[in-house]
Amino acid sequence: MFTRRYLFGKGAYGLGIAALARLLGEEITAEGQQGRLPHFSPKVKRVIYLFQSGAPSQIDTLDYKPGLAALTGQDLPDSVRQGQRLTAMTATQSSFPIAPSIFEFRQHGQTGAWISELMPHTAGIADKLCIVRSMHTEAINHDPAVTFFQTGAQLAGRPSIGAWVSYGLGSLNRDLPGFVVMVSSGSGRNGQPLYDRLWGSGFLPTRYQGVKFRSNGDPVLYLSDPGGIDRAGRRRYLDDLGRLNQLKYDDFGDPEILTRISQYEMAFRMQSSVPELIDLSGEPESTFDLYGPESRKPGTFAANCLLARRLLERDVRFVQLFHRGWDQHTDLPEQIRKQCADTDQPSAALVQDLEQRGLLDDTLVVWGGEFGRTVYSQGKLTADNYGRDHHPRCFSVWLAGGGIRPGVVGQTDEFSYNIVEDPVHVHDLHATILHLMGIDHEKLTFKYQGRNFRLTDVHGRLVKKALA
Repeated sequence: MFTRRYLFGKGAYGLGIAALARLLGEEITAEGQQGRLPHFSPKVKRVIYLFQSGAPSQIDTLDYKPGLAALTGQDLPDSVRQGQRLTAMTATQSSFPIAPSIFEFRQHGQTGAWISELMPHTAGIADKLCIVRSMHTEAINHDPAVTFFQTGAQLAGRPSIGAWVSYGLGSLNRDLPGFVVMVSSGSGRNGQPLYDRLWGSGFLPTRYQGVKFRSNGDPVLYLSDPGGIDRAGRRRYLDDLGRLNQLKYDDFGDPEILTRISQYEMAFRMQSSVPELIDLSGEPESTFDLYGPESRKPGTFAANCLLARRLLERDVRFVQLFHRGWDQHTDLPEQIRKQCADTDQPSAALVQDLEQRGLLDDTLVVWGGEFGRTVYSQGKLTADNYGRDHHPRCFSVWLAGGGIRPGVVGQTDEFSYNIVEDPVHVHDLHATILHLMGIDHEKLTFKYQGRNFRLTDVHGRLVKKALA
């Protein structure tokens, strides 16, 4: 048994302290070369990320371009397109006809933000929002673009942003995971698939990966006791299993064995905490009115927003909701109406609910997709119908909550095709999220294969205009 691997593994006993802290309910912090976290006083202690998978059209929602009406059907000038890489869906088009939004926009609140008629509830919280109109990304297809937003890299295998936060700051609630994920689908087309690796831990220890809550059956798989085993029996079984796993760890020093021990213990505690979490019987009627009628239907975006608020109340540090169905290459007017009907009211309700409960001041809310949509029509353009292709050069997201300055950051050209002021890269957004949580994005690192990796790779600047 005394191999080189065994010898090196025995040096990993310090990890046992971290596992013990988890079991005792203490906060786990990442220590080492980056120093003790948080690096400085945080503005927020929780994040809720409302990820709109498939890419909402910024031209039809948050980036008003009134001048396009006079250009309807005209070919997008080459001077604007500048030879941009196209997807396979429009690369063979002989022309690129400009398609203005058919939806009306109005200014809202003291900030005067222009917001589409598709999002009346979002418009109602305009003065709480920082709308970033100058987001841009490096990927032009869905899977690498979503992966890039979640992990800071287009290729799969890196830790997700929630896993990085859990690794750096640990958990605030010993009875629930520090990172929870829920997925919903739009009432229109289902859209692109989403894979569990998007909330995975990559090369970080697996205890930091997101825990996916399901809408049917047990919220978490295998949480219920098997038939014939009561809670006391389960407790004895886990105690014996923990001792066996500890013996195995003593032999090999594999930190994943500690993860296994801590996750079994977390699952045991979740048998009590999760049923209480998902029991909405104590919520007043006004809550369901706020989030909308779909909030009573498990698995919908509205229901997930309500559960997210309950998770945030219980100090779950990072909650991410993925909503599919924004991939509107054709029939965009019809499809985007459905998507906004699914998401507009509950998104705004979540912000309002957090504020009413005194939680918004130390919670960050993020809303947005993986890239934007082209100003030119994919396929045939008619007076009331058009589609839009993928567009990574510019798109819109919004932020709300602690440390955020309401208003607008960045501007695009008259075609919503190129950024003309204050570009914000994906790594910039990640750096800003971590900053608000008290983390210097350049110092939160993990050594893997001889290199110190971080969420923002070798990039990332704070979006200072978004910060209060």
